[in-house]
Order: sequence, then C-alpha cells, then structure tokens
Amino acid sequence: MARQETAALRRGWTTGACAAAAARAAFSALLTGHFPDPVAIRLPRGQTPEFPLALAEQSNGRTRAGIVKDAGDDPDVTHGALIVAELSWAAPGSGIVFRAGEGVGTVTRPGLALAVGEPAINPAPRAMICETLADLAEANGASSPDLIVTIAIPDGERLAEKTMNARLGIVGGLSVLGTTGVVVPYSCSSWIHAIQRGIDVARAAGFEHIAAATGTTSERAVQRLYELPEAALIDMGDFVGGALKYLRRHPIPRLTLAGGFAKIAKLAQGHLDLHSSRSRLDPAALADVLAGLGIDAATVAAAAAAGSSAGAILELAGERRAALAAAIARRAREVALATLSGATTVEVAIVDRSGDFLARVGAES
Repeated sequence: MARQETAALRRGWTTGACAAAAARAAFSALLTGHFPDPVAIRLPRGQTPEFPLALAEQSNGRTRAGIVKDAGDDPDVTHGALIVAELSWAAPGSGIVFRAGEGVGTVTRPGLALAVGEPAINPAPRAMICETLADLAEANGASSPDLIVTIAIPDGERLAEKTMNARLGIVGGLSVLGTTGVVVPYSCSSWIHAIQRGIDVARAAGFEHIAAATGTTSERAVQRLYELPEAALIDMGDFVGGALKYLRRHPIPRLTLAGGFAKIAKLAQGHLDLHSSRSRLDPAALADVLAGLGIDAATVAAAAAAGSSAGAILELAGERRAALAAAIARRAREVALATLSGATTVEVAIVDRSGDFLARVGAES
C-alpha cells in the first residue's frame, strides 16, 4: 500500500475506544436501567464517535454491553472482534477497579506500564474509560463512581496467538490498546508498540544483549548463536527505525540487528522503514559496492540494470558474495550507530534463507 494512498483509507476505532463505549453503555444501564444505542464517547483529541451496541444484558446488579470493533481499512487482528464491558458496583471508596475477562490477557513480567498481575488494559484506555464513567456519573448527579469494570474479548486468547503478547509476558489473551482511540490504516502502531514494550521488558529483566530481527529465520539464527532467551528477542519486522529510535532513548548495552540481504541492504542505503511500499532498494548503489570489490565491469553493469533485485545482485557477486554481504552489513551498521547516537554497541548480521550467516559485522569477540 503506497504512502500516498493511505490518506484515502477509512480510519477505525481502537480496542480501547470500543471498551470505553461499551463501559459507558453498561454504566448507563446500571444507573438508569436503559442502554443507549448508539452510544457516544469523547476521545482524547475531541472526536465524538457513536458506536452501535452488539450486546446489552442486565441481571443481578450487573450490566454487560458489547461493541464490535471496526478497525476501518487497517489489517488489525481484532477487526470484527466483540469488545465487552461488564460493570457492577464496588465497595465504597474503591474507585474504578479493572479486571480481565475472557480473552483479555494478564501481565506476568515486569517492564510494562502495568504491574505484574494486572489485566492488560493499557493506561490510556483505562484513563479513557475512567473519564467516560466519571462524566456519566456527573451527568446523572452521582459522585465519583465505585465500580468493577471487567473487559472481555471472546475468542481473544486465540487471536492473541497472532500477536507478540506471549513474548511480552502477557498471557491469556489480548491487550486493550489505543492512545488516541483512532486506528490509522497501515500505521502499524500496534507493532511499533510491541517493539517498544519488548525493549522495556528486556531492560526490566536486566538483559545486556538483545536481538532485533526482520523475520523468523534471522531471529532464530541469532538466538541459536547466542542462546538468547525469548524475552531478549525483538520482532521488529520492517520497523528498524522504530526499534533504533526507541533504543536511543532507552538503551541496552548490546544489540544484534539481523535480517536477510535485501532488508539489510535497504538499511545500508539509509532507509529506516524497510517495507516494500515505503522504501525502495537502489540497484545502482549496490552495483557501486560490487565495483569497489573489484567485480568486472559487465557484472557491475548487469547489477545496475533497472529492475535488478537484491537477491539477483547477490547471485551476480558469485565468489565475492560473502564480501558483498560484509560490505553491506558494515554500511548498515554505520546507519544504525548514527541513529542510536552511540548509546549501544551494534552488530549487524545478514542471514540467508536457510538460516546460515552470510556476514556478521561488529560482533564482540
């Protein structure tokens, strides 16, 4: 999806916004016996979306309301999921107490913004829910509410298998996320959030060496080499800039960046977003590297030809394949070090499709 097309895509609502809307509907029913439908909430940036109710139940002093999440045109794993809020009164003075229902995870490792044992309902959605409930209480002439708020996402435990929650130490289901309440298509904010939280968890665990990889093959190669624990592995995908910029502010002593030749070649050319729709490899620049290695002019010209892929250029290098990979890894390491501003020792590893190392530059002896 090209960057210029993104503006035309339909935006959606975060899990946190849906949870806040469901909580408002359930609290309204607790106060008045009536479920509003649709239910409107105010988001942190002032928008006031309305959400149709998909679930409305009341019995024995408890109310449940549900919203089907619409993530717009974003390929969000939770698009179409039912987000449920169940409310009941808590003991006076308790304030708002959050609990994890079916399909919402629980934090089991330090380093996240939530304490171990807390439901994985992030601070921004919690604040959104609390503000929504406080506003509704005030509108109905009530004081600050004392409530138990249980957020559930039926089928969330299965959906969480498609996320990085297990690696972050969030077990039993999904996280309730969303800072602004709005999902911007293809912003990949949840992936970048997971990268940042993975670094937080690694720092809290005291790891001095982490590996950030573009894919599973390169990640497993580095893990085998260094016998790194799962929590020291960062699945950065194409978002090398997101990982490096966060590490600049939250450094860890040693970083291994790993990926295939094509992805690392893009980094070597200064790209910090490696997705094919957001950055392009320059074959001429790779051809110049070949020329610097003493490759014959005909091969260099073939490499520079329009449409040459990174894989094709690597094959053209022939016996100098390892030398080309090492040269690219050195340049990629320079880009990474410049982005980090020297806060972290960096190794760059290039891994082939079989999981073997083509090059490793900057490795500690």
